[in-house]
Amino acid sequence: MECSIRHACDHKGHAARSRDGIHVVTPLMLEAIDVGQYLGVGASRIQALRAVNLAIAGGELTLLMGPSGSGKTTLISILGCMLTPSSGLVQLRGHSTAGMTPGELAKVRRDHIGFVFQSYHLFPTLTAIDNVRIPLDIRGMSAALSTKKAAETLAIVGLAKKTESYPRELSGGEQQRVAIARAIVGDPAVVLADEPTAALDTENGRAVMSVLARIAKDSARGLLVVTHDPRIVSFADRVVQIEDGCITGDSRAPGSKKVAKRDEARSL
Repeated sequence: MECSIRHACDHKGHAARSRDGIHVVTPLMLEAIDVGQYLGVGASRIQALRAVNLAIAGGELTLLMGPSGSGKTTLISILGCMLTPSSGLVQLRGHSTAGMTPGELAKVRRDHIGFVFQSYHLFPTLTAIDNVRIPLDIRGMSAALSTKKAAETLAIVGLAKKTESYPRELSGGEQQRVAIARAIVGDPAVVLADEPTAALDTENGRAVMSVLARIAKDSARGLLVVTHDPRIVSFADRVVQIEDGCITGDSRAPGSKKVAKRDEARSL
């Protein structure tokens, strides 16, 4: 059974026409196509996702919302190439990840996907700038260039004066902004944020979402935030609802006329 709502484009990926005129065309960065997922074995086997279709466009912030057990974490794990779907496929910039080896999927994650987690996952013995440098160092970038780029990215998230601070010297909101800088420093095609405000108070949560909303304006990057936090809905361009492994709703902010367009497949 297919129980999902496709992004506003036709089957050929052309822009749709609304009653108010032509939608603004934005590039399609990430797509789940008929994705199904079973978890467990034997009597404990459950269907966590049911033929889910979801397209993430560049230049906008999409929220994926649903109750506990709805399939949010399973879906973001599949979209982030950390879990292989039982059925269906994932496309990143028009290129299918089906059939890739674990090593190839690791390279895709390294080069094309940025991750932001609820618990930050910063190294406590590294300064903010050294934490942000990690993805670039893994790619083999020179120390001088990676340090320069990390400093520039920390400035983007409002932490230009905190480059030499250790995680213990930063507030929760500041630590999450370091994590965001680390996620975007390598210019990924997609940023996936899993409950980025869940551990933060209202003020810090809004500060983090302001940063995410700002970086989401880059049309070369798609941004998906998984959350159950209703306080951050106002920051979204689009809100997708999931329940019992099905996409049950897909709505846009008032005035939004963006639509995803499938580009030619690019080599990963």
